[in-house]
Amino acid sequence: MNNVMPRAYRFMVTSPHYLASHVGSLVLAQGGNAIDAAVAISAALAVVYPHMTGLGGDSFFLIYSAEEGKVIGLNGSGRAAKTANPDVYRSEGLARLPDRGVRSALTVPGMVDAWWEVWSKYGKLAWEKLLTPALEYAEKGFPISRDLHGWMQRDELLLRADPVLSELFIDPLTNELKSEGARLVQTQLAESLRSIISGGRDSFYNGALMRRIVDAVRKDGGILAEEDFRSHRCDWVEPLSVTYRGKDIYQMPPNSQGFSLLMMLNILETINLEGIPRHSAEFYHLVTEVIKRAFSYRDMYLSDPDFVSVPIEQLLSKELATQLSAQIAFPPNQASPFHSVPMGQDTAYAAVVDEEGNAVSFIQSLYYDFGSAYVAGDTGIILQNRGSYFSLDDTHPNVLAPGKRTFHTLMPGMALKDGKPYLLVGTQGGEGQPQTQLSIITGVMDYGYTIQEAIGLPRWVYGRTWGEESDRLKIENRELGKEIERLEEWGHEVDAMSSWDGIMGQAQGILIEDNGVISGAADPRGDGFAIGW
Repeated sequence: MNNVMPRAYRFMVTSPHYLASHVGSLVLAQGGNAIDAAVAISAALAVVYPHMTGLGGDSFFLIYSAEEGKVIGLNGSGRAAKTANPDVYRSEGLARLPDRGVRSALTVPGMVDAWWEVWSKYGKLAWEKLLTPALEYAEKGFPISRDLHGWMQRDELLLRADPVLSELFIDPLTNELKSEGARLVQTQLAESLRSIISGGRDSFYNGALMRRIVDAVRKDGGILAEEDFRSHRCDWVEPLSVTYRGKDIYQMPPNSQGFSLLMMLNILETINLEGIPRHSAEFYHLVTEVIKRAFSYRDMYLSDPDFVSVPIEQLLSKELATQLSAQIAFPPNQASPFHSVPMGQDTAYAAVVDEEGNAVSFIQSLYYDFGSAYVAGDTGIILQNRGSYFSLDDTHPNVLAPGKRTFHTLMPGMALKDGKPYLLVGTQGGEGQPQTQLSIITGVMDYGYTIQEAIGLPRWVYGRTWGEESDRLKIENRELGKEIERLEEWGHEVDAMSSWDGIMGQAQGILIEDNGVISGAADPRGDGFAIGW
């Protein structure tokens, strides 16, 4: 399960699908910059990774502009429909929003607008050149990958329930799921991509394609309307940052959960990890207790800052980190209680560094695997169910409201050293995203691993990612039996997972060394690939 880690001086691309990585490398070879490559990769992933992302989803971008010498963020998440409010659903006798189906698709997809925004501001190549590879994969097909096929098997009933998804993924001759390696052609999606190539973002938010989406949603009982698409906009935002071991760590601001990782790093920085082996029970105990404390504040405050006040300055203060660190029983080691809420995780993260010094860390998602599991009419577009995470409780900070953005798990990461990109990192995983980034960052900065080694370390996830009923601590068990027993003695409820378990998600990363060598890594748990030269 150990991938080769490419090293290069000029460019580096990494993504969760080898075809998307290839697309990004071609764009760079044709004279594009990191932003061009990121848009092309993102579009390709929307085709070849339909269980994790698509045109009907959201995306977030962290961009280091070499010309400007700074990091800037783009929030490409969509807002709830203008007719969305808790009463609409409570009147139907619901205590929570539907997880699947057209009624769960209540936020506008933000990704296409995000492509247009980052390309308009920073891109070099023509718009159609960036999206044409995705169109070709949709029109001519590609082999079904290992990861996609695994999720097809898990979600077979959902795929069969939607006529478009059934036609895509079920072999008409055998009435069985198409096999791994079979050609997947998405003709309707290709037509939607062709419309976006010719008409730009307006075709999706104010044109014929938008009307086809809305007409289908309305016909099938959904609430997204023309005005919701027409009024959509992405927002350029100032990223959040803290220092950790002398590096500047950047994350997206709310409605992203990125600040939870920054809180974790602040707490960990108060603790000397030199005497704590990475594979020890002490390490897993410590990070789990750190995670619980950061998540308690995340769940208390995180929502759309246009609707809810999020005290970011206080949350990211070193003073609060010191207080929280003092609460951790270490030693003696004793688990503290915490109960997380269930959330989805379907996500695709990728990163690019170019010869000019630009760097892009970006992530996109449909929320659950195959999103809402609903395709809008004949568009081939699977709509996200991100809005299903809204609460129907009027006292909750993340309560549903018209035009509101929900608590978002997406959180691309970037670290700067001496003002220049040093580490780009991100992953799948809902609850697991900040935890996996914590594992990789500490692996590189505290334990001296390469980026590939850090991604390959035994991982853990605490909480209810993938909609789990339990928030037990799950650890990849690579000869960690005795350490797991010690954790249980200290009060942790632990599940020993397989050595390379899919529940840990798929991470990608790029590390830039002082001598200019760029290392790229893709997660051996997935279908990813890093390409550099």
